[in-house]
Amino acid sequence: MGISIFALIIGAIFVNNVVLAQFLGICPFLGVSKDVKSSVGMSGAVLFVMLLATIVTWLVMQYILVPLNLQYLQTIAYILVIAGLVQMVEIVLKKIAPSLYQALGVFLPLITTNCAVLGVALLVIQKEMSLLYSVIYAASIAIGFTIALVIFAGIREQMELTGVPKGMKGVPIALVTAGILAMAFMGFNGLVPLP
Repeated sequence: MGISIFALIIGAIFVNNVVLAQFLGICPFLGVSKDVKSSVGMSGAVLFVMLLATIVTWLVMQYILVPLNLQYLQTIAYILVIAGLVQMVEIVLKKIAPSLYQALGVFLPLITTNCAVLGVALLVIQKEMSLLYSVIYAASIAIGFTIALVIFAGIREQMELTGVPKGMKGVPIALVTAGILAMAFMGFNGLVPLP
């Protein structure tokens, strides 16, 4: 691969932020960002699922689908892997962190349909990354997701304390704020070449 690891990390976190530049993973971004604690928990779950999903899907592609000439089953296989990993995270969180499990609510099973997780799994194959680059890329994307989610959650918590006009309370101000945050992240374009 022709890009350095540093450029890959910076590019994935800031330049191609999965939420604010690629607009993937918007559902949990808007749904779980009401408080910082929930957003950190969701970010941890997404990081875990994204890393494991990337590793497992890369291995499935290289050692099962390609040798058997079944590449056309890639998306279905990836969705099944991601769904299984999310179920595992759900079971573990329910046992070791029931309050976080309750706080995440319906958004935890939605990691299965979080297009950011599937997008990363598909992108690493499309860009022909090695397993090491794939894992670094997935971790960087998850860190970028975390940064965007936590910043947005902090801003939303602050907005609860300010005088937002009645017609802008709730979803409208959240969408305006998300748009402004996305424009702020656009300032990182040109920082490093795209992977």
